[in-house]
Amino acid sequence: MKNLKNSVRLIGHLGKDPEVRVFESGSKKVSFSLATNDTYKNDKGEKVVDTQWHNLVMWGKLADIAEKYLKKGNEIAVEGRLIHREYEASAGEKRYFTEINVGELLMLGASK
Repeated sequence: MKNLKNSVRLIGHLGKDPEVRVFESGSKKVSFSLATNDTYKNDKGEKVVDTQWHNLVMWGKLADIAEKYLKKGNEIAVEGRLIHREYEASAGEKRYFTEINVGELLMLGASK
């Protein structure tokens, strides 16, 4: 059960093409958004689709793969861990940001 600590698994579609950033050290970071959908019927019997957006980050070899093969709309499965960060905005207020640091990637299908 220790592998369940801070573990996230998602299947969804890329909301945009991966953004690539290469640092002076040579390490590469790729980030993009992932949409996951949950479908249910409301109390009127109408079908409702609830879309949640997740910020994903990949490093190293996974970043290389994402840069080369992933495009907006692709369906993927990922496993990773949650990272919570805070920063100070230009006006001085604190902002909070949550992202998923991806450790495993499975490409499931082409664009929608």
